Amino acid sequence: MLSYRHSFHAGNHADVLKHIVLSLCVDAYKEKDKPFLYLDTHSGAGRYLLQSEHAEKTGEYHSGIERIWLQESLPAELSSYFSVLKHYNYSGNLKYYPGSPLIAKQLLREHDKIHLTELHTADYSLLRHEFLKDKRAKVLREDGYHQLKSQLPPLSRRGIILLDPSYELKDDYQIVVKAIHEGYKRFATGTYLLWYPVVSRAQTQRMIKALIETGIKRILQIELAVKPDNTQKGMTASGMIVINPPWKLESQMKEIMPWLHNKLVPEGIGGYTIEQLVGE
Repeated sequence: MLSYRHSFHAGNHADVLKHIVLSLCVDAYKEKDKPFLYLDTHSGAGRYLLQSEHAEKTGEYHSGIERIWLQESLPAELSSYFSVLKHYNYSGNLKYYPGSPLIAKQLLREHDKIHLTELHTADYSLLRHEFLKDKRAKVLREDGYHQLKSQLPPLSRRGIILLDPSYELKDDYQIVVKAIHEGYKRFATGTYLLWYPVVSRAQTQRMIKALIETGIKRILQIELAVKPDNTQKGMTASGMIVINPPWKLESQMKEIMPWLHNKLVPEGIGGYTIEQLVGE
């Protein structure tokens, strides 16, 4: 897992989906004055240069953020997400892609808290530099899963927890379910955002089944497929599992997803899913 570098994949279709969901959840939490914690278990470097050797080697951002960057007509629900993109690309040229820590940095308020962890040495150094002067933030080179035990529940009793592992190891699919369950037992009212790739549909379904079997309530699935399953090696889709979703999130994503799929997958293949897996 320590060999994984998100700089190869920054700004791809999975990032776009993940960060739209994150920005909407942050907006929802900000509707109340009371502070909240943003906890990110696999933070990465924070900022990614899209013209870097890593990003250009895969070119994934060309079929991701680049396809919607210059769209003149955007769904209103994307305003916060795009405000962050424009902040880091103020010249109007798409140069940087902000990861989830920088989305939190821009959207959270002064009295909110940001807790970030990253194990990769180089990415940790870059991430720490991004937050040197941010008094809201704590940046640690530690196992992010352990934070679900040590940091939950937050003092504010309000929090968004993002889990975005690399899934380089098959065990990651089991480990992340166990970690969420442990966190949920400590903090059942928090909003948990779990990103997942679809490389093997069977593997993904086993993970989701295991999560449902924990007994956790209020689970929403949001998935974007850019290719049919099992047509070739690699990721054909990605999704977000949202536990305790803000009340508007499902309806907001139903507005966004047809537009997003059309722009990111102009060929019309794949599709999208918005489904409540577990109710109250």
